[in-house]
Amino acid sequence: MTESNRGGGWRVSVDTGGTFTDVVVADDRGRFTIGKALTTPDRIFNGLSAALEHAAETLGLTRADVLGRTDILIYGTTRATNAIVTGNIAKTAFLTTAGFPDVLVLREGGKFNPHDFATPFPAPYVPRRRTFEISERIDARGKVLLPLDEAQARHTLQTLRAHAYEAVAVSLLWSIANAVHEQRLAALIEAELPGVPYTLSHALNPILREYRRASSTAIDASIKPLMQAHLRDLQSDLRESGYRGEILVSTTMGGCLDVDSVIARPIHTVRSGPAMAPVAGRRYASLDDTGESVLVVDTGGTTFDVSLIREGRIATTQDTWLGEQFTGHMLGIPAVDARSVGAGGGSIAWLDPAGLLRVGPRSAGANPGPACYRLGGSAPTVTDAALVLGYLDPDYFLGGRMPLDVTAARAAIATIATPLGITIEAAAYSIFAVSNETMINAIKDITVSEGIDPSEAVIVAGGGAAGLGILPIARELRCRAVIVPRTASVLSACGMQFSDLQLEQSASAPTRSVDFDRGAVNGALARIDGELDAFAARLAARGFRERRTSYRVDAHYAAQVWDISVDLPAPRFSTDAQVATLIESFHANHRRIFSVDDPASPIEFLNWTGRVSVALPQQRGGDSARGADATTAVGTRRALFDEHEVREAAIYRGDRIRVGDELAGPAIVEEATTTLVLPPGTRARLMPSGSYVVAIDY
Repeated sequence: MTESNRGGGWRVSVDTGGTFTDVVVADDRGRFTIGKALTTPDRIFNGLSAALEHAAETLGLTRADVLGRTDILIYGTTRATNAIVTGNIAKTAFLTTAGFPDVLVLREGGKFNPHDFATPFPAPYVPRRRTFEISERIDARGKVLLPLDEAQARHTLQTLRAHAYEAVAVSLLWSIANAVHEQRLAALIEAELPGVPYTLSHALNPILREYRRASSTAIDASIKPLMQAHLRDLQSDLRESGYRGEILVSTTMGGCLDVDSVIARPIHTVRSGPAMAPVAGRRYASLDDTGESVLVVDTGGTTFDVSLIREGRIATTQDTWLGEQFTGHMLGIPAVDARSVGAGGGSIAWLDPAGLLRVGPRSAGANPGPACYRLGGSAPTVTDAALVLGYLDPDYFLGGRMPLDVTAARAAIATIATPLGITIEAAAYSIFAVSNETMINAIKDITVSEGIDPSEAVIVAGGGAAGLGILPIARELRCRAVIVPRTASVLSACGMQFSDLQLEQSASAPTRSVDFDRGAVNGALARIDGELDAFAARLAARGFRERRTSYRVDAHYAAQVWDISVDLPAPRFSTDAQVATLIESFHANHRRIFSVDDPASPIEFLNWTGRVSVALPQQRGGDSARGADATTAVGTRRALFDEHEVREAAIYRGDRIRVGDELAGPAIVEEATTTLVLPPGTRARLMPSGSYVVAIDY
């Protein structure tokens, strides 16, 4: 960052979710201050500004004061993800090699129910009628077999202009071996469709596996008009408010990028919110637990996201689907492995045609929100159920800034209770039970399905609704302990505070273990380094100089289809011993994941990836406990912890709890932005780190 942009060494992170916009202000000593406000979808800056003003009031400052002291602002948004899920994307043309128009139609992968012939085949991301074949052909070695027919290409582009296409995705066969035709198409697009954004597959995602490359290209192009306008508006609003520091954007890999890089490749913002929670979870777990496995759960207003940390490393995946696996759309780029289900505080409870209770995936969001918000919503939600069960204080929600309407909540829950012939309280408890079961299944999907025993893991719980139901979930899974930070309600925004600037670049160089082509692999790694070095040099010129680089490869046994990732022992392969180390690492990873390996089988190495991480110049502190002189309860409240039993729960306010003291359930701990419900048989202790560590009696 340039000297003229320096403020007071503060950092602000912003996470705009479906219901709330969260702001975390970290001062020059690393202390966190939280601000929350309802998200304003029509103009994101309005909600951001309100949340920032809330944090500023807590600090005794104005919004302008905070912005003036801030050097770095990191912005996270669900806008790209929501646009894809709702279909609110640009009218996009997909240009591909003649003879291969069905790459997006046929996809890749299998089918969960192979004998289900009633479910229609899913539609492609870009409708088939918007796919255009381009006359050209390059082979796998990069040789031009058929030159690009420029006259035909120009005619196609003129057709796009006549039909008002808003974006263009270009994914030609084997452009990763020779990009000359994609590059020429880019020049033609700029000439025939000036101002229309486009994406080239070889530049965005130069990997083998045609569908993944094509899908990522189509997704990136389709959200460019929306996200470029959104990010530029945000830049403009921040500058007009007096902010002069760096503007960064969180990404799907759990890092962040400068805003100009994200404007060029907005696909990196897709599912970036869930990617930041494990970054914070790893930090909080390191302060209070030394276990090998950490489950990070983030319960927001719309979704429940779960991710895994093993031996201090956040699990990543190449197989991120937007929507259901196989029937959704493949993101096509590496991402933090965060499994999401439609179960959050705003998830709506409903009865299916058979009269069975369901919760989610539809959410009340921020507008109209749960019925108890009194913003026009009337559908019963998990938040309404929590209020009816006595878990929430209607006069202390968001620290008293947003009173809740118990009568409205009970009326909403009655729409479930009456058809089922049960009491409102029983219906509320059932809503929680169904929602929790959905969350338990999501956790099992990322643990049991991957060969991990959840009873050996500790849970770090985040999100505004995390503390309401996480302990029954942990009890069911027999987890060792649960960590609930005081900043749990803004876990993703906290993750941005601990993140680095990161960029990944891939290159394809297929080779086998039995005839390892060192020259081709080293050439691919050199191309990767060229991109990473250029990125790091740009950041170094702005004051970000501390960098780390790592490398990995996607590989599989010759008879397999699906890849696993293996870290490289060195940035180049100069000896047979280094190749042997890589081969053994693949076998070891295969054993860990599948409990079996096949040393006699040759290994195919496909796509090589490098990642550069550039550290941000900020303390890695975080929140610390500001305990009271003595722990005192502020009263009791009747709450339902079992379907047939109401208990008197002791009520504690966070600012009246002494560090080190233990609270036994039944009890409820109320922080300004989150609530921790302690059922009978649980014990919570406020740690010096500022987190509650909860033990469960089994």
